[in-house]
Amino acid sequence: MSQNKEASIKTNRVGFFRALFTGVVLPFAVLFLGKLPGTRRLRRYLRPPGAQQEEAFLSACIRCGQCANVCPNQCITLAGLETGLAGLAAPVITARAQACILCMACTQVCPTGALQPLEPTEAGRQTVSMGTAVVLEDVCYSYAGRTCGVCYRACPLPGKAMKLGLYETPIVNPEHCVGCGLCEQACVHMPQAIRIIPASQLAKEEVHG
Repeated sequence: MSQNKEASIKTNRVGFFRALFTGVVLPFAVLFLGKLPGTRRLRRYLRPPGAQQEEAFLSACIRCGQCANVCPNQCITLAGLETGLAGLAAPVITARAQACILCMACTQVCPTGALQPLEPTEAGRQTVSMGTAVVLEDVCYSYAGRTCGVCYRACPLPGKAMKLGLYETPIVNPEHCVGCGLCEQACVHMPQAIRIIPASQLAKEEVHG
């Protein structure tokens, strides 16, 4: 058998097994692992600043990981099976663990435009739309009469995205909240009394609402 023919057979075998893995094995693994005890689907996660709307973002993102590599706060991670097959290896931010500091470094290195370039200025920060903070008043210390205000002091847009009421009760202005998650990360209550609703989830609620 000629070397060219052997190489062609080898290439075809590699292509077959690669197609088998991505088309059959991987989707089955996602479905199977999602049902195992201890394997939980991540339902509330943020995209980095500058991200396009969810479908367009997932289509444009090539999973290169450059955004995660350049992040000085190490808040961007690449998703595993917990976000489902469509979101596999795409960048996510889990605010409670490590929130976004809005440095915009990730937006400057994205090679495809999945993350639109933004400037690290106040004007640039105000164009970010990662999600919106929601206060759970029934568990918030300040709403129970115990002055706190930690979330307000963590907010990068104090007085605009968030204001304080009596006993330093946090009042979120959804028109200016960018969803960076710094308030959620800073919250001292367990479970957290303030949470970021991701932009992708808000968009679905608007469509079905």
